[in-house]
Amino acid sequence: MMKVLYITNEYPPHVYGGAGVHIEYLSKEVAKLAGVEVRCYGDQKPASGQIKTTGYESAAGYLKLDRGLQSVFKTIDRDLQIVGEGVDADVVHCHTWYTHMAGIWAKLNFGVPLVVTTHSLEPLRPWKREQLAGGYDFSLWVEKTAIEMADAVIAVSHGTRADVKSLFNVREDRLKVIYNGIDTDEFKRVPSTEHIKRFGFDPAKPYLLFVGRITRQKGIIHLVNAIRYLNPDIPVVLCAGAPDTPEIEKEMAEGVKSVSKNRTNIHWVREMVDRKTLIELYSHAAVFCCPSIYEPFGIINLEAMACETPVVASAVGGIPEVVVDGVTGKLVKLEQMSESPFEAVKPDEFAHDLAREINALMADPALRDKMAAAGRKRVEDVFSWKSIAQQTVDLYKSLIKGK
Repeated sequence: MMKVLYITNEYPPHVYGGAGVHIEYLSKEVAKLAGVEVRCYGDQKPASGQIKTTGYESAAGYLKLDRGLQSVFKTIDRDLQIVGEGVDADVVHCHTWYTHMAGIWAKLNFGVPLVVTTHSLEPLRPWKREQLAGGYDFSLWVEKTAIEMADAVIAVSHGTRADVKSLFNVREDRLKVIYNGIDTDEFKRVPSTEHIKRFGFDPAKPYLLFVGRITRQKGIIHLVNAIRYLNPDIPVVLCAGAPDTPEIEKEMAEGVKSVSKNRTNIHWVREMVDRKTLIELYSHAAVFCCPSIYEPFGIINLEAMACETPVVASAVGGIPEVVVDGVTGKLVKLEQMSESPFEAVKPDEFAHDLAREINALMADPALRDKMAAAGRKRVEDVFSWKSIAQQTVDLYKSLIKGK
């Protein structure tokens, strides 16, 4: 049986973003078709069974370095430990730049085909310099090196594929689009409110929902600014945690405080909630908003649609390949800077446009119901993990055959 080694920074129970959700479900589904091992960042212990999973912690704190460089050197440390165990696999598949160094070492030292999935691209995330300082330049280099030497590069959308082609030297035959997927048996509308009662809002009253990390990429500051233009009767639930930096956390807090002066129905959930809580939040929301300024795919939109919640989202990256404008939600055009930091050229206009589409949907229950049903159907028809896993395994087999 073919053996696959997945290398990822996120893996259950330590999942905080879309890439972590992706590898969690992909590994489970591929394990039905091949032997799977996962090596990840964290304290996960080796386990017998279908998927052997081992977590790796940094051996040193690198406390003499500034915060950003500590993160980078801990990344290198863990990657070295991961490949230092040896590689017993037919294919190595890396997710996010954090694990690319391990992938490079695996390919060069063990002669194993390397697959890289581009969940995002570092040149298009210049705000990461706030988090990594000089380490951002290292992330740019290691990502470029891994992508250009990989035997196959998977883009999670056609928009991301175009970005890869424009930024890197990758042969056409090595670049493939395979979408993210979703477990439609798990992500579906539920009637229960057991896990969200503690947040202090009435789930029976139609509310606007945001779910995501506090980062420039997710555009949450634009949504906070849009609140001043929303119908004042619309409750807003911001499920937002894991800030990239103390500075953006402060900016978020000040923004929420400012818009809360004239309304009492803004509820900020400052934690990364568990899956049962997340599904309840999606299920009872009237509208979900994704105001990202950069989103290669946007798995959160799939999650909302699977739970029958219409989406208002920025028309960037891979989002238009997920959200069908006027059918499963509404897309809002975003005029962006052509160079770093790729922010909104007219942020107040973007905030106005978000609010306009949200207000319109919140005022039209019949349209929301129609979009909810269409969103669920689209998720079931296009984004099943079974299909995505088969496409991925077929790619692995082509690489092994070509060795």
